[in-house]
Amino acid sequence: MDLQEIRRIVELMNEHGLTHFDLSKKDFHLKLKKGPDMEELGALFASMPSAAPQAASLQLPAAAPQAAAGAAGAPAAEGAEITSPMVGTFYRKPAPDAPNFVEVGTAVSEGQTLCIIEAMKVMNEIKAERSGTICALVATDGNPVQYGDVLFRIK
Repeated sequence: MDLQEIRRIVELMNEHGLTHFDLSKKDFHLKLKKGPDMEELGALFASMPSAAPQAASLQLPAAAPQAAAGAAGAPAAEGAEITSPMVGTFYRKPAPDAPNFVEVGTAVSEGQTLCIIEAMKVMNEIKAERSGTICALVATDGNPVQYGDVLFRIK
C-alpha cells in the first residue's frame, strides 16, 4: 500500500465522519484512529476521585424515579445482532434496479448474502453467520457504516 492509498483512506474517513479504520492483509496491517483515544480517557476517568459520597446526599426530584422506571421498562431489541465487519457504505441490494437481498421476515440460511458493504470501490458481500429469520433492518441503505455497527437482527 502506498502513501496515495493511505491519503485516500483518510479522505474517505473525513468524508464519511469515521473515527476508526482497520485493514489487515497477508503481510500488512493499517490501523487509523481519529479523535481521542477512548482507552486513555477511560484510564483517566478511573484515576479521578469518586463523587459517590456527594451524590448519595443529593435528593432526586419526584419525577426522576418515574422517568427511570419508564426507561427500564422499554422493550429490549429482540434477536441476535448482525454487525458490520468493516467500514464502508451499506447497500441492501446488488444493483440499483435489483430487489433487496433480504426484508423483515425473510428466512435466511448460513452463508446467504444479506447485503453489500462497499469499501474503497470494492463490493464486499456480507453473509449470514447463522440461519434464522430477519426480524429488524437497522442500517439504512446507501449510508456509511463503521466496524461493529448493527446491520440486522436475526432470530
